Amino acid sequence: MAMLKTPTKRPASSRRPAARWRRPLGRAALLLALVLLLGYGFYRRQINRYVRRAYATLTLSHLTGREKTPLLAGYSVHGIDVSAYQGRIDWPMVARHQVRFAFIKATEGITLHDSRFRANWQAAHRAGVYRGAYHYFQPNYDGAQQADLFVRTVPLAPGDLPPVLDVEAPQFHDVAYMRRNVATWLRLVERHYGVRPILYSNYTFYKRYLAGHFDQYPLWLAHYEVETPQLPRERWIIWQHSDEAHVPGIRGAVDFNVFQGNFANLLALRIPAADKAAQSPD
Repeated sequence: MAMLKTPTKRPASSRRPAARWRRPLGRAALLLALVLLLGYGFYRRQINRYVRRAYATLTLSHLTGREKTPLLAGYSVHGIDVSAYQGRIDWPMVARHQVRFAFIKATEGITLHDSRFRANWQAAHRAGVYRGAYHYFQPNYDGAQQADLFVRTVPLAPGDLPPVLDVEAPQFHDVAYMRRNVATWLRLVERHYGVRPILYSNYTFYKRYLAGHFDQYPLWLAHYEVETPQLPRERWIIWQHSDEAHVPGIRGAVDFNVFQGNFANLLALRIPAADKAAQSPD
């Protein structure tokens, strides 16, 4: 009968320390995988977006100005917003492709005029596109000076859409100062034209800095890569659902919008004949 051998114990100093580092490493890997999984959807959309925009820039020279993005289903009133960035626009062609309204950049900050504002303003009107004008707000400049630049530039008249303040520039030092100047612009512009302005912002900026402070103003919301804005429908009247759309008559990308309501609702939004107009529309 063979004798059983007693197993020899290893010295404590020679034991493998696997258990000491594998568990924390496993937990870290699991946490990293969870973070990546949660962020995958968001970052995938952003990466796809950057790729599309880069591709559009590289292929700009090959565009004809007749490319067309399908209209967003579920809405009957579609519109665009433009600036000098779009270059020369064939407004009659734009109007023939179901664009019912357009907001045109007029001013920015306290000194900047959009170089194509007057041409776009007049041509959109002649083409039968209902027009409005917007000011790009610079948060570190005085709100009264910015309002003065806008009202000296934009000849809103009865039949035009209300003025718009575009608030989205993130480079500011003091959120309270920014809000005070936004309030000043809105108040002075409303006093001048006799109509309540529309506030424009993107979803993230609006939720972080503006929500709850300017709820008395109609909201034009930019929110991309979503099926519907993540705000209650009663909070917004216009949704900018894309900034990389194509409309015949414009060579290159343009912002695409839908109005929440029917065409009669859009007409009701215009400045009525009894309201003050700065001067003749053209």
